[in-house]
Amino acid sequence: MITRQPPNISSIFLDFDGVIKESVSVKSEAFTKIFSEFDPSVAEKVRIHHENNGGVPRFDKIPIYLTMAGVEPNNRLISQYALEFSKIVKQKVVDSDWVPGVQSFLEKYHGEVPMFLITATPQDEIEDIASALGIKNFFSRIIGFPQKKSDAIKKILEDFCLVKTQSIMIGDTISDYDAASANDVFFILRKTALNTDIQNSLKCPSIQDFNALVSIELFNR
Repeated sequence: MITRQPPNISSIFLDFDGVIKESVSVKSEAFTKIFSEFDPSVAEKVRIHHENNGGVPRFDKIPIYLTMAGVEPNNRLISQYALEFSKIVKQKVVDSDWVPGVQSFLEKYHGEVPMFLITATPQDEIEDIASALGIKNFFSRIIGFPQKKSDAIKKILEDFCLVKTQSIMIGDTISDYDAASANDVFFILRKTALNTDIQNSLKCPSIQDFNALVSIELFNR
């Protein structure tokens, strides 16, 4: 539940995996699959690392996983594994469950203030996914990898002349929290089974799903 009232909101930033779609496990399964050619213990270590490091781009994770497998990372291999990962996950992300209430939230508030999608998913891929889901037009801008989340938020605040202390970021990972904090943006944590550690460590408002945000008025009219 939200334990502290958000500010008078002028903009909304949202992460994607674990916030709009229940797609974190889809990506866990994909990483496990593409590293299953190695010892089963490697695939398990990969799964655990991925689930403990949500919001980190795959291009940063794959070199770590190759090293876990005893393989020296290089640009060719990283690109090869990233392409294989994308082939596996793209449609599965589209087909994954919506986070409860998020569709109503997007429909209710996209005309009130500008909304922005900020994610570690590669730019072309997240734009294709947003189009396939019919939500692309809800967002004033979509920014994915290679831009860092903190830089993306900073640029949007500047480009749209937004008041940072009247903006909110809804995310489910420490990288989302850090990106919001770096820009003095109010953060709301979407609680999942995979982020119990940060639920206990972060002192911020939280929600189980978007039904809580749909049922209240976020704006002072």
